[in-house]
Amino acid sequence: MVNFYESVLKHPSYYRQFNCSDSLITLFNCPLEARLMKSRFSDAWSQYNYLFYVVEGNKIWHTAQKSYAIGSDTCVFVRKGAWIFENFLDKGFCVVLFFIPDKFICDTLRTKSKPLNSFHQKFEPVMILEKSDALSGFFLSFSSYFSGAHEPDSSLLELKFKELILTIADNPGNAEVLSYFCSLLHEPQHLTLQRVMEDNFCFNLTLDKYAELCNRSLSTFKRDFEKIYNTNPGKWLLEKRLNYALLLLRNHHKTINEVVFECGFESVSHFSRSFKARFDLSPSSFKKENR
Repeated sequence: MVNFYESVLKHPSYYRQFNCSDSLITLFNCPLEARLMKSRFSDAWSQYNYLFYVVEGNKIWHTAQKSYAIGSDTCVFVRKGAWIFENFLDKGFCVVLFFIPDKFICDTLRTKSKPLNSFHQKFEPVMILEKSDALSGFFLSFSSYFSGAHEPDSSLLELKFKELILTIADNPGNAEVLSYFCSLLHEPQHLTLQRVMEDNFCFNLTLDKYAELCNRSLSTFKRDFEKIYNTNPGKWLLEKRLNYALLLLRNHHKTINEVVFECGFESVSHFSRSFKARFDLSPSSFKKENR
């Protein structure tokens, strides 16, 4: 899978980039200059949360839970993890984009004079922020940086990142995002691991990438995973992906190639072997029986 964050860093000619540390970057994606995604569907992942404001265009984010159609004049917060982009190749996609690590969010929230209330609302991988004058004013103030030739000082950029987090946190209308922020501050680590796995099992990530999303070393990730699930990550992922593939073949009339892509299998042959070993039936035979 493509690492979204790293792919952005590798293409400074497509993106106007401002860095204030190794892990924070802001950028502007112009539809006339940047077309990293050449196919209609592209799978990607990011070890960092990211937030973006859509100036122009639209895309669809497909996650394990649901799909999200995102259009112009929308501000979106996406949790770290994986997803599938559905691109509209005849249109550009113009955004202001911020990558924001968990630690930066937590460090900023701890500076609030009034701590966050306890939020218990369920949060999705993709969350739409409520429009407000304060948020609009933030993006308006930031737009001047992209029009000038001078690059802002890194300390100023860091302050702008903090302003963004605090502006979001100050609006109770962003209850879903605030619930996520509270989970970063207070959630037990085993729940974080479970959420990462349930949200991302259908994507072809390596175990070290899952460990990174869980803020663990690979060895610690494997040990903690086995304590929670009483099996190893490889076996658990295979079982989850096969059951998801069964659902797609039975209820969604997907082609086998589509199922392979959407369930995180490395190849059609790998999927077919695994499916037959698990269900005593090839995927093509299963499709015929369930027409």
